Amino acid sequence: MLNQALEYAKENQERFLTELKEVLTIPSISTDPDHKADMQHAAEWMSAQLKSINMSNVQIMPTGGHPVVYGEWLGAGKTSPTVLIYGHYDVQPVDPLELWTNPPFEPAVIGDNLFARGSADMKGQVLASLKAVESIMKNGDMPVNIKWLIEGEEEIGSEHLDDFIKNHKELLACNFCLNTDAGILASDEPSITTGLRGLAYFELRVYGPSKDLHSGLFGGTVHNPAQALAELIAGMHDKNGKITLPGFYKKVRKLSKKEHKDFARLPLNNKLYLEQTGVPALWGERKFTPPERLGARPTLEINGLLSGFTGPGSKTVLPAWAMAKISCRLVPDQTPEQTIKQLKKYLKEKAPKDITWELEYLHGAGAALVSRDNIGIKAMAKSMETVWGKKPYFLREGGSIGVVVQLQKRLGVDSVLSGFALPDCDAHSPNEKLHLPTWHKGIDALIHFFYNLK
Repeated sequence: MLNQALEYAKENQERFLTELKEVLTIPSISTDPDHKADMQHAAEWMSAQLKSINMSNVQIMPTGGHPVVYGEWLGAGKTSPTVLIYGHYDVQPVDPLELWTNPPFEPAVIGDNLFARGSADMKGQVLASLKAVESIMKNGDMPVNIKWLIEGEEEIGSEHLDDFIKNHKELLACNFCLNTDAGILASDEPSITTGLRGLAYFELRVYGPSKDLHSGLFGGTVHNPAQALAELIAGMHDKNGKITLPGFYKKVRKLSKKEHKDFARLPLNNKLYLEQTGVPALWGERKFTPPERLGARPTLEINGLLSGFTGPGSKTVLPAWAMAKISCRLVPDQTPEQTIKQLKKYLKEKAPKDITWELEYLHGAGAALVSRDNIGIKAMAKSMETVWGKKPYFLREGGSIGVVVQLQKRLGVDSVLSGFALPDCDAHSPNEKLHLPTWHKGIDALIHFFYNLK
């Protein structure tokens, strides 16, 4: 059965790619109300895929926002494990559009890469799971029971997913979750993620005068909100890269000697990060290596700034307000609720009296650690070693995936975090791409994974 499934996947590579291109043409941007119909279209496309591979009880289930796609195959029997396969069909906005080499929703294969919004994050990963299951089902039965949970709000913080899981505990009951919304270190360096940082996302607005003012008439007598915001932001880090919010590090776990050694084993160095980012030098907490900063240390980042006149030419205006988007990546034992209080306390202590401010908490997620003793992780490690010919690395990622914490909290189950996107896939950026040779290897690895669970 295993060999037949692998051969089926090999013979159908072109069709798998054609179907991936098809779903990538759907502009399922969850944050934009103008794309509500596209979100429904994408959900229907995923539902049709599940039906085409003989899944039962396939449903497009409503939430307070975009729907969840569910399906199942329980033919392996009650004594076999049940795997909940997670994915999301929504994608990030495409701005700035002018930086795309090809239109973001017109998939283009250039060399070994498929360029399109959602190719890596994460329609390509969902299709890898779907096509692995199809390859098995077309050559017999699945060796384990499976359930599908494909949501449409991951890119906006999975706002309604927690309630959905809470209200459908029996339907979603499983032994563990397979979540391919991660990636590997390199095309020749397989890896499994055992930790994720959490997230707290804010919008900070600073107000000064009641309206925009002539900077020649009022400059020097009114504190410019843009300057006041810049001063507040600049004070959120010290010269060593540490975050200055009161009590921010109080709950942060110290890395053990073993954990420092585990990070040191990773095939990551400063040169690699410089090549991937294009910056002239790295920055951050001096006492920690870049992999440690990315996987095990919290951050505070400015994601966007807006104020005053930004059009072509000049306009000597003193703006009435300024805005910043701020995100904090959190590590285990930190919570978004704590971070809200810490940021508010900082602003109350540091904001000058000649401006006013408002802080809006937009969304967040907790951090997660996953045990390596999970039967799913052992099965995935074995499958990656088989396909890549080397043992995978275990690492802690810097990103956030809300469903991992939600499943731990609501169902008491861990997740196997894998996926086959590469660090340079440009997810969330222009020219997002999927490395196709790695994607096909990933499908093979998932086929092995399911058989390793027997």
